[in-house]
Amino acid sequence: MMKLSSIGRVASFATIVLSASISATASQAATAGCNNAISHSVPNRKLGAAGGSEVMQQVLNISGPERDAVIERQILSGNMPAFQRRLTPVTLSGKGADGKVTDITICVTPEYLSVGSDADYVRVPLGLPAAARIADNLGFFLPTPRMVDAIYQQAEVHLAPSPMEPTRQMSSTDYLVRHNVTVEKARTRAARTPGSLTAGQKKDIVLTRRLLNAHGRVAIYGWHRTNGRPIQPLSTVHGAQYADYSHGVRLVAPTALVNGEPRPLAEVLADRDLAGIISSEGPIDNPDRLQASLYR
Repeated sequence: MMKLSSIGRVASFATIVLSASISATASQAATAGCNNAISHSVPNRKLGAAGGSEVMQQVLNISGPERDAVIERQILSGNMPAFQRRLTPVTLSGKGADGKVTDITICVTPEYLSVGSDADYVRVPLGLPAAARIADNLGFFLPTPRMVDAIYQQAEVHLAPSPMEPTRQMSSTDYLVRHNVTVEKARTRAARTPGSLTAGQKKDIVLTRRLLNAHGRVAIYGWHRTNGRPIQPLSTVHGAQYADYSHGVRLVAPTALVNGEPRPLAEVLADRDLAGIISSEGPIDNPDRLQASLYR
């Protein structure tokens, strides 16, 4: 991923508004931009690649970094649903330090990272090192908490959280598979096909400045209730390798549209006039380096 210079001063922002909708013309332009933003580094799924159910059988009795390594190899070899390759635009609007209203459109995967095919896929929790490494290898970013809020607000499908009993088995493959079945049944009841922007079913692994001072920790946020409020506030309480059934990985393309003009997302995240629109913490210095540091 490109190393981009940035401005490190934190700016104040008078007004931040998460746009629930955008004009038809703007929406069409954003969708076209997102189609063009799909990373060419995502390999095609190989003929005969294992379905999600088969991969889960392979990792049934392992967890943590060992399971992550298997799933990471599957994802990076292209074993992911085709619908997850079609990115969805999400637009955030706000006033920067200069007082001007700006629209920033990010392009996101419509669902949480999954392994398998369109017909047989499983949403896969991952520890932070594996999640960040996959994002980097595919040329994407993890979202900020503000992006997560906007994704939920603009999602076509809102699924209610489905917490499971908190036991020592929360990180087991059995738990994640059973939770995936529950989520998939809820999505089916919503009568939407895979590929619609869907949110509410998982907590997000997020990119945040807190990680600069929380080495060896994972940052999680989200799992929005149907009233729009997240169950999980931004937290770095867990170690970086921790992942339970409730965690998910959403990917954000490396190019954003700022008032319709393409700009590197890393540049926008570091811009003192723009960063506050997509990050409640203001500018994030060298976000690409921060993300890379999470697995190196």
